[in-house]
Amino acid sequence: MTPGPTLDQLIATVRSDAGSDDPLEQLATASRTVSEIEEVADAALSHFVDQCRRTGRSWSDISKALGVTKQAAHKRFSLTTPPTFERFTPRARAVLQGARAEARGLGHPYVGTEHLLLALFGDPDSIAAKVLSDLSMTRAQVEDDVVGITPRGSSTNDQPPFTPRAARCLEQTLNEALALGHNYIGTEHMLLGLLTDTEGFGARILIQRGATYEDARERVIGKLANFVQVKKS
Repeated sequence: MTPGPTLDQLIATVRSDAGSDDPLEQLATASRTVSEIEEVADAALSHFVDQCRRTGRSWSDISKALGVTKQAAHKRFSLTTPPTFERFTPRARAVLQGARAEARGLGHPYVGTEHLLLALFGDPDSIAAKVLSDLSMTRAQVEDDVVGITPRGSSTNDQPPFTPRAARCLEQTLNEALALGHNYIGTEHMLLGLLTDTEGFGARILIQRGATYEDARERVIGKLANFVQVKKS
């Protein structure tokens, strides 16, 4: 196994990055460095837990590999429901239900970002679906991409849980809404939330087909502006 950085190496890195002999500057830099390491480490664990779940490994197997109890592993890495959705519009709530239906239809025992992406095609009149259409993407194409990454399975779970990555993307939708000055969460914010996690399967498929966060955001803003114009006229 490749060894991680030693304490001396981390201290040297912090001092170099701080660019100052001031102990407070070095402490602030050390805090940022440690936070970044913890974030990357947590993301790495989530990635491999997701991988284990996709290959059908049980929570007992995963907890044993992690060296923690089954309850602790399940609590940290599995969400049976997405974040609270009081702010979600009816169309956005339908996407959450649709994502579970997409997972069931593919025989997958979890709901990942790829299933959320598929569900965004559900209502062709939604902002997200219109943006995807403008980007020349179809549901059939995206489903082929999904199956190419994760083959069809045989799960019969009626309520597949949302993966930690999918849950984080859903949590990000609130930030996307607030950044646009909106007090609700719509399908457009869900699309932007997916694109913020470039390591997620949903974002990877979007990016491979030419989408970028910046372009999608501009298209969302444009469509919302047109909608307001129509309402006024």
